[in-house]
Amino acid sequence: MQITTYNNNGLNDVLMIQFKKMEATKQVTERNGDIVLIKSKADGEATGINLFKASDYLEGLTEGPLELDKKAVDKLNSLIEEAGFSVKLETDYSPKFVIGYVTSCEPVEGSDHLNLTQTEVDNGEILQIVCGAANIAQGQKVVVARTGAVMPDGMIIWPGELKGVESNGMICSARELGLPQEGKGIMVLPDDAEVGKAFSV
Repeated sequence: MQITTYNNNGLNDVLMIQFKKMEATKQVTERNGDIVLIKSKADGEATGINLFKASDYLEGLTEGPLELDKKAVDKLNSLIEEAGFSVKLETDYSPKFVIGYVTSCEPVEGSDHLNLTQTEVDNGEILQIVCGAANIAQGQKVVVARTGAVMPDGMIIWPGELKGVESNGMICSARELGLPQEGKGIMVLPDDAEVGKAFSV
């Protein structure tokens, strides 16, 4: 998984690609030219790449989260290879916000408000998602932010754990999607909503 963001206003023409969520204090950097490799201190695993003077190498950059096309990914991979780093970027055009169907919903042991859901997102693909909304229930059609999604407020959805339970994605409220919130909790879609279809934020 890779999260790509272009920051021109705050960091002056820097493209940031993040592979893994990790505290800055647990990472080290290595620079060659305009490419910076970010690695875990513990095991040397690559956690990200920064490209300085990004607009010198790539066209059409806009402030904020980006989806890179194949041409941009190929260019970046060429720059990374020239810098001597053994990291390879991949293209990913799968939608990050999709319509899901809650196939099961059970309380999380030891919690008074969390529920463990199994939520279908496409052609039988099931995601385990922990949800804290009071109105979550089995049989609902919902909006799912998959891992790798960047929310309208800039928050990135990473794999995680709640109360020790693995959670891969988020079932969204209207407010979290930047839409008018009519009631408390998650946004429940009509029964005829198509599971797996991309949801535009």
